[in-house]
Amino acid sequence: MNYSVLSLPLILILFISACGGDYRPMSIGAIDDVIVVMDSTQWTSETAMAIEETFGKGIETLPGYEPTYRLIFRDFRTNSELEDLRRYKNIIFAAPIDDNTNVASLIRAILSDDIENRVRQGESFAFPISDRWVRDQWVLILTSTDDDALAEKIMNSENALVGNLLEREFIRRKNEVYRRGEQVAISDSLWQNYGWKVRMQHDYIWTIREDNAAVFRRYLQENDRWILAWWQDDVDNIDFINEEWINATRDSLLRKYIQGEREGSYVTTEYRRAVITNEVARNDRIQGFETLGTWRMTNDFMGGPFVNFFYYDPETQRLFMIEYGQFAPSVAKRRFVRQFRAMGRTFESDSTWNRNNRPITSLYQNQ
Repeated sequence: MNYSVLSLPLILILFISACGGDYRPMSIGAIDDVIVVMDSTQWTSETAMAIEETFGKGIETLPGYEPTYRLIFRDFRTNSELEDLRRYKNIIFAAPIDDNTNVASLIRAILSDDIENRVRQGESFAFPISDRWVRDQWVLILTSTDDDALAEKIMNSENALVGNLLEREFIRRKNEVYRRGEQVAISDSLWQNYGWKVRMQHDYIWTIREDNAAVFRRYLQENDRWILAWWQDDVDNIDFINEEWINATRDSLLRKYIQGEREGSYVTTEYRRAVITNEVARNDRIQGFETLGTWRMTNDFMGGPFVNFFYYDPETQRLFMIEYGQFAPSVAKRRFVRQFRAMGRTFESDSTWNRNNRPITSLYQNQ
């Protein structure tokens, strides 16, 4: 097969850099679709199964089954078929480095001789590439000495591999959420009056406003969403924060602020399903924790997913909680949960905030 065409993207990228703009077409495909390019004879291989069990496994923290990403396995036999594949938004190319297949030949054409040697020595196996052929594109090269070795490396690196795509998706989800507009006035009010903010989607309504709590609702008949925010001053350390404290605090605040239509009903955590907390990696002083899970309505047959963030600003000694919830029984949840995760990552805290500027009434004491 003639791969001379593969030199064209590099020439194009150099031309784009020289001209100071990127005029290539945008990538195609859904944000949460991944095209997995493997030789069709390897679609039942150990490598294929490892990709299914990492990028394609079910999300534990959703009410029903939805895969982490929808995987679409493809092969190519001609340059024309390869050209079509290279237009997609998310692509994984996977093959052992010395296989006699078109996919392996393509991988060797992309990687340098030095990188190939590192692969054969077992030092490297995964190579993410951004915007190689079109704009807004995520490409991952997966290769190793043989099928078993590659599958094992994929399974052992699940968090890093899937996390790399998730971080790219959060950027895309921010664009998706705010492209139709956002309520800058609400963010500005939060910043000026309370010393923190998140970017606010265009159609949330501010329904509860207290000294250190706020609720925003987005009422749609088939897709009701809310944001619950709470903050506290004079927190000199966060040694007390763990999963138990996070969930107890969440439940206390949810019971007070997110109540149902029936008397005595309120939102609480559904502990019969997975509830998972991880730290949030940020590039600033803020320390963060993200919790994913599902909620249920007491005294009612309702439930849905939630995304919770706790953020701590050590400069101002302030602790913040922002929780996003959804009730949408007939709607797939993955997209909206990823939107919530992207929205919560827009959190900012004013490092110059002086608690004496505003009267603060503590609604919840550290446990």
